[in-house]
Amino acid sequence: MPRKGHKGPAMPGLSEEERLLLMQQKLLVAEEQSKKKEDVLRQFLKDKLAKEEHNSTINTNRINMQWRQLLREAKTKELRRDIEILSQTFERVVDCKDHVIQVLAKDLSEAEAQHAHALRSHLHNIDQLLQVQRCRLCYLEEDYNTELEALKKEFETERRMIVEQHVQESRYLEDVMLAMEQNFGESDYEARLEFQSTRDDIKNKNLEEKHYLRVQLEGTVEELWRRFQQELKSYTEATEDRKVAFTALKQKDEKSSQEIEAQMRKLQKIQDSISVLKGRLAAHLRDSEERNRCLREEKEVMLKQLQKLKSQMSQARAQARSNLAKLTLDSSATLKELNRVEKKAARILRLAEMCRKLETEEEKVLPFYTSLLSAAEQQEAQQVLWEKPTEPLAQAMQDYAGLERFWQRYNKVRLEQLALEQEQAALDQDNERLRLLLRQYLTGVSVSEEALSQPNTLLILNQQSSRSSALPAPAPRPRPCVIEAAHIAPHLL
Repeated sequence: MPRKGHKGPAMPGLSEEERLLLMQQKLLVAEEQSKKKEDVLRQFLKDKLAKEEHNSTINTNRINMQWRQLLREAKTKELRRDIEILSQTFERVVDCKDHVIQVLAKDLSEAEAQHAHALRSHLHNIDQLLQVQRCRLCYLEEDYNTELEALKKEFETERRMIVEQHVQESRYLEDVMLAMEQNFGESDYEARLEFQSTRDDIKNKNLEEKHYLRVQLEGTVEELWRRFQQELKSYTEATEDRKVAFTALKQKDEKSSQEIEAQMRKLQKIQDSISVLKGRLAAHLRDSEERNRCLREEKEVMLKQLQKLKSQMSQARAQARSNLAKLTLDSSATLKELNRVEKKAARILRLAEMCRKLETEEEKVLPFYTSLLSAAEQQEAQQVLWEKPTEPLAQAMQDYAGLERFWQRYNKVRLEQLALEQEQAALDQDNERLRLLLRQYLTGVSVSEEALSQPNTLLILNQQSSRSSALPAPAPRPRPCVIEAAHIAPHLL
């Protein structure tokens, strides 16, 4: 930076502008020098700061390394102590777990045995239900097959009767047709003979008439022939040209007459055949109408029988459909009931598992108590159980004979509950009596009008305290009554 308060000597021989320019140049040079010094100082400070930061980082790392080493040693000691404590704790826990595992293994074996027993009884009940359902289905199938066989036999019988009737009627119609053909042939033969005889008579009569007419006409013809010859001569002479034409026309006319006669004979034959065919057609029409009427009546009868059979088949199908629907509903109801029973069994098993957690060691070791009955009493109870029940409830209980162990344990728990309730009642009575004694003692110790007005233990009359006369006699503690469930079951049933 330029020094302040110091002015250089004025240079002589320079104008004012030159001096100003020189001063500006000096100022610029001084500013550049000051900037260079500042840059050098800034760079020096930066280097020094970087060096200090590097040294501080190295020192911090060294301190952290020493501190970490100390902490590692302390942590190692602490972890070793914790490992020793944890090893001891782990050994104790392992021992406890081994004991628990052994107990649970025993419980698991007992539970598996009970589960196997319950599963066997459940499977037995399911097999019985399936057997009942199979028997019911077999009965229904047998009924259906018998009804179907009966319908088939009835249908085959009616079909056989209809076929036989149809065959008989067909044979009868064939016989009728054969007889009608024979009758028609005989009548045709007779008609032909009669026609030929009539034709011969008419032909002979025509020949006789023709012969008579020919004899009668011969004279006339001769007279006419003579005249004709005369006229012919004149005519031939006059009409020689026309004669040739006439001859040709005559020949043509003869040919035409012959053809006409042939056609007439053909027409006559055709008319005769037409009349014969018309008669035959009329007879056939009558026969066909009669046959069609019979066939129509038979068709109506067959249609009625077919409608009857269809109605019977529809009724049978409706009955079968209703039986199938009923069977479906029964099977669905059975499945629902089985699902309900399965859910109930699962719930019972869950409750059994929950109850097993609450059992004591004695109950886990000996789940079933020994019977207190004598041999004779046990035999009598067994005979009562073997007797065939008459009431519906007793019959239903026979199906659950496999739950005897369950009811035995349930009765045991129920009896223990009743005994504990009675014991709790006795303890409540003892507690109430002790409270009363304590209250009377405190009342006798304190002195008040209320205490003096009541019997007091401090007042003794005739070697007896008023307390002994006022207190009630202690009630005897009731003993728990144990009743065998086998005695109660026959009375309940």
